Amino acid sequence: MLLSLSLPIVMAASVFAVTVPMVAAPTAGPAGFNVTSLDFLGTGCPPGTTYYVLNAERTALTVSFSEFYVEIGPGIPISRNRKACQLSLGVSVPPGFTFAISSVDYRGYYQLDSKVKVIHSMVCYFKGELVQDTAQSEVVGPLEGTEYTWRDTFDLGLGPTIQAPCGSSTVLNVNSNIRINNSANPEGQGYLATNCFDPSLVIPMHIRPSIFSGSGAEVDD
Repeated sequence: MLLSLSLPIVMAASVFAVTVPMVAAPTAGPAGFNVTSLDFLGTGCPPGTTYYVLNAERTALTVSFSEFYVEIGPGIPISRNRKACQLSLGVSVPPGFTFAISSVDYRGYYQLDSKVKVIHSMVCYFKGELVQDTAQSEVVGPLEGTEYTWRDTFDLGLGPTIQAPCGSSTVLNVNSNIRINNSANPEGQGYLATNCFDPSLVIPMHIRPSIFSGSGAEVDD
């Protein structure tokens, strides 16, 4: 039997324009499944620039960032051309269950001159595990200032999607990296940040717990 749990993460940053459908409201996970901790590390989320709220059941998470943006152009320091943030989620997993990421959504705002390029990459992995899920996309200007929505998806049944160790507490690391460059147009400018009217980027992270048999094999219901 497969259950579905959604953890909406709100993030003040942005990447890439693809229209995606609305995400269903979070559903309750199994008893004992909850987020136990959340830590941040990186240039896009220095101390004092991140805020988060857990729901009463500790199964839905909202995080906001104020420094996860990139920009480029004459006179702009190179330090603003690239930002990264690693979210480390401590998760309690009840016996007989595991979970995996199925998708991550982003919404925000960007403006790019001709040939200015933005690259977003993401790596997800569980602490102590070698297998990783990765995703990367890029967009090239010219693009007038506009809002966008973009989605990373992961194959939960057919591909090498990572899963938490069955029935144990674990730490899920989500490492997001945003880069912008104007090497093809050195005078070009670009900016990738939040929508100034809604300064947040919603990232629903869908978690899929699965029931396992005592032998560790997944049970098909």
